[in-house]
Amino acid sequence: MSSIVLPGEYVPAQHVNLKLGPGLLQLTTPHASAAGLGSQPVVSIRAGALNHSANKSRWWVEGNSRRYVPAPQESVIGTVTGRSGEGWRVDIGSAHPASLDGLAFEGATKRNKPNLKVGSLLYARVSLAHKDMEPELECFDAQTHKAEGFGELKDGFVTQCSLQMSRLLLDSKHFLLPLLGSRFPLEAAVGMNGRIWVSTKEMKQTIAVVRCIEAVDPYGGGMDEAGVKKLLCRLES
Repeated sequence: MSSIVLPGEYVPAQHVNLKLGPGLLQLTTPHASAAGLGSQPVVSIRAGALNHSANKSRWWVEGNSRRYVPAPQESVIGTVTGRSGEGWRVDIGSAHPASLDGLAFEGATKRNKPNLKVGSLLYARVSLAHKDMEPELECFDAQTHKAEGFGELKDGFVTQCSLQMSRLLLDSKHFLLPLLGSRFPLEAAVGMNGRIWVSTKEMKQTIAVVRCIEAVDPYGGGMDEAGVKKLLCRLES
């Protein structure tokens, strides 16, 4: 069960492979030893609900912020806005554009790079995020160095949702995407920056997916599974 935290509160986030998401900051000075914390305590930098993964390796604060704050290892959907040296600048909805190196793709070399243009859609992973630096992206899995679904997204449609909704859809136990996939062929990529790419065979199916996402979004209708099934029946009739 999540708890509410305020900016400046210490968070009991401790793990061998600790990964911090939005709303949390790990201090580099041991000035919080009086609070009984370790040499690198974690504090909240925003108000919201404190959440963590099942094994407590990932921690984040869920708030009603509309602007995405990049965090390492998170998957995002971005739009190429221009060239930058040997790479590109990408809009991911954060305060600053992200940079993407031309070699940050599976099998990319100096002579063999993707030919991205302004407006191209990308499914990428945040490789570096620091409050004093522009975020950096890469389009491969950090462990396997394989694409693993990352890269340019062609065709399809991108819709916006709340940051909380995007996290819900990334949960394998959430009902929405499996339910939609059982009704018609569907491809989807979920970015933790509140952007969702969907690809279907027919436009009316794409419209149905977007309507359902809007209906289920906690900051929209907050509809449950039974309500979505009724909505789909109305849309299909």
